[in-house]
Amino acid sequence: MQLKAPGFPRIGVLPSGPLDSLADVAGVMVGHCTLDAGAVQTGVTVIRPHAGDVFMHKVPAGLAVLNGFGKSMGLLQLQELGQLETPIVLGSTFAVGALATALTRETIARHPEIGRDWPTVNPLVFECNDGFLNDAQAFAVQEQHLTQAMADLRLDFAQGSVGAGRGMSAFGLKGGIGSASRRVRAGAEPCTVAALVLANFGRPEALTIQGRCLGSILQERLKNSSRAESVEKGSIILIIATDAALDSRQLSRLARRAGAGLARTGSDYGHGSGDIALAFSSAYTLPQRASEPMPAIAMVHEASLDPLFQASAEACEQAIVKALFAASTVNGRDGHDRKGLAEVAPDWRDFLGLAS
Repeated sequence: MQLKAPGFPRIGVLPSGPLDSLADVAGVMVGHCTLDAGAVQTGVTVIRPHAGDVFMHKVPAGLAVLNGFGKSMGLLQLQELGQLETPIVLGSTFAVGALATALTRETIARHPEIGRDWPTVNPLVFECNDGFLNDAQAFAVQEQHLTQAMADLRLDFAQGSVGAGRGMSAFGLKGGIGSASRRVRAGAEPCTVAALVLANFGRPEALTIQGRCLGSILQERLKNSSRAESVEKGSIILIIATDAALDSRQLSRLARRAGAGLARTGSDYGHGSGDIALAFSSAYTLPQRASEPMPAIAMVHEASLDPLFQASAEACEQAIVKALFAASTVNGRDGHDRKGLAEVAPDWRDFLGLAS
């Protein structure tokens, strides 16, 4: 489902990029593969950080683990080296192994030297547990589904109940994929900060949009729906992209500001929640070959980071809201269902106190 204003509430004060999505950062594209077959409600989402070969020309990145109840792969090396060397893959918990193998094979197919004459590759796979709607024990996601997602890479990617977001839940509603962007200046330079989220978290009574807690309204409207969580044990993956020239330490700081946007929607990063943010910059790349020179880049001054921090928080909050409003109702395993927010609250402008 593609979103166009005014189909969702607008968050914050900063202007958006033309697509209001992660693809507003030049070179970034997103692809999905969606599995929708009875009890199998899951999928794969791929984020390509630039148009070239990511293994040969790596991308600076930084990580922030808000709450570490998660099973993602590749984070340890990323935290140590501060760089991506594969596309970013999002999926369900039990699919991490298959997706990591698929991503490794895809990289080796381009560079047979990997693991022999060259070092090994660090596949980066993030996960959330979609087991409420999806039969996780079916192990439905296979290597070919990553191939299909990579073949789907595009600028105008879908949001909501698609790709890795197909089986996700949020605030007792249908969760999934959401994305947004914000434009700011870092010193004298205009730049973009954009976010993509895999939203699978939140208790209905805590949902907050534009600073207004909608819990009582939502609980009343969901009272006859499938079980809603009373304990926060979901997860969210927050991916932030920017064209600002930042190093890995600065990108880790930018990633931590995703937590501000997450908290504004009503999350308190519960004990059983896997909340992980990653930020990367497309402003420069880092060569694999030692014979190639390292880039000489003037980084954004520390005193100019605040607008980027604001943009990260705002874009992440907006992306979560868009995920909720884009998501369509999904019926999954054992009669479980999650309704889309647009279906539960078609009168959302009224309960947010907005004019028609």
